[in-house]
Amino acid sequence: MSDPRSPVTPSGRSGSPRRLWPWIVALVVLLLDQLTKAWALQHLPFGRVAPFVPGLLQLRHVTNSGAAFSLMTGNSLALGVVSAVVSLAVAGWMLWRPPRGFWLTLAASLVLAGALGNGIDRWRLGAVVDFLELVPIHFPIFNLADVAINVAVACFLLDAWQQRPRRRG
Repeated sequence: MSDPRSPVTPSGRSGSPRRLWPWIVALVVLLLDQLTKAWALQHLPFGRVAPFVPGLLQLRHVTNSGAAFSLMTGNSLALGVVSAVVSLAVAGWMLWRPPRGFWLTLAASLVLAGALGNGIDRWRLGAVVDFLELVPIHFPIFNLADVAINVAVACFLLDAWQQRPRRRG
């Protein structure tokens, strides 16, 4: 019989620091995203460039009412719904069928943080706050939620690469 004092997750497994780290990662990334966006709103005049890492990265406050690369521009409500659905789906996955393995778990945490971070902007402001701009290449301006989602894609790929069958011989 289990100890009634031990926390149990919806998956029926005991709560432990090992089970909490994905949620902590998601929360920390979400907080950093929202804090940096709040800073950008307060301190970066809209559209004006501020050097950050010379030759690599500059700051430029813009907004995006679309998705990545300004796709679906002007559809903040629909994209806000997508962000909410993705956030709920990933949170449900993490609660009831937790991903197995480091890379897959990290990917889920980062997708959750990124979807929530940009979703909060869409619901609260009607557009996503972007402020990070790469200097040496022409690339869309982005934010930490975008970085989290892109790192999550890399983590999904690493997990898939690790899971592939190994050839013998």
